[in-house]
Amino acid sequence: MAEKRHHALGLSDEKVLEMYETMLLARRLDERMWLLNRAGKIPFVISCQGQEAAQVGAAFALDREKDYVLPYYRDMGVVLTFGMTSKDLMLSGFAKAEDPNSGGRQMPGHFGQKKNRIVTGSSPVTTQVPHAVGVALGGRLEGKDLVTFVTFGEGSSNQGDFHEGANYAAVHKLPVIFMCENNKYAISVPYEKQVACEKISDRAIGYGMPGVTVDGNDILAVYEAVKEAADRGRRGEGPTLVETISYRLTAHSSDDDDRTYRSREEVEEAKKKDGLFAFELYLKEAGILTDDQLEAINERVKQEVDEATDYAENAPYADPTDALKYVYAE
Repeated sequence: MAEKRHHALGLSDEKVLEMYETMLLARRLDERMWLLNRAGKIPFVISCQGQEAAQVGAAFALDREKDYVLPYYRDMGVVLTFGMTSKDLMLSGFAKAEDPNSGGRQMPGHFGQKKNRIVTGSSPVTTQVPHAVGVALGGRLEGKDLVTFVTFGEGSSNQGDFHEGANYAAVHKLPVIFMCENNKYAISVPYEKQVACEKISDRAIGYGMPGVTVDGNDILAVYEAVKEAADRGRRGEGPTLVETISYRLTAHSSDDDDRTYRSREEVEEAKKKDGLFAFELYLKEAGILTDDQLEAINERVKQEVDEATDYAENAPYADPTDALKYVYAE
């Protein structure tokens, strides 16, 4: 075999196995959360399934010691890569006092953890985009070598926040990576009813920044695009718009019935291109992942998910008197 793709990108065998395990962990946590939701134990799930390759590929291309991430609500792969634990995510799902995102106040998917430079998101979509631009501007004013990475769906790329943030970042050549996770549906509205241009990345030229569209099921292609965008930002060349094309394998959330707007055949067809299986196949063909290793990884992940579930389920809820904490200045 010629030089392996990941070696050409500067990734070691150990690193790509770590990427695979992070993807698998995100998938298994998500699957467990759906089971807990259907069992009436946790109130809400908003899923990462089908988008893990884009999330993990992108996050691994960043500097976890310096860069800031402003994830959108599906980004379990991003936050796991940046240091959030399975326990943290389960505590959030169960809305327990120890939930690092909000102390059990927020719905799951509203990620925020200061120590890992994961900047808090909110329910109105795309508000994280101008925040990412602001963090990048702040970093420049303080002379810091940091890049900000912000994600959003293709539906919310139509919001004013995206356009204003993109324009400001481009004018001031700020080190921002705008990553649109295009999963084909804005809740129930298909792509062709949301956007008239062929690709979201076509919008980049209007702001004077490079735009690139990559296969969101190809983790190495996403890694390469985001790494290049991060390098550009660090060199002072400004922002980049990256679009990853994948497919949302679940309903929009645990409160949505996606059978009302897309066929089961369409979803089954999309599962054949699942980035998790594609990467597993690549690693096996490259001779990096043996059956024994795969079994060991699956066992480790299962144990981690089980332990996180048990811990979070038994953890205490916040004291009701804490409801007003952090709302007003103490």
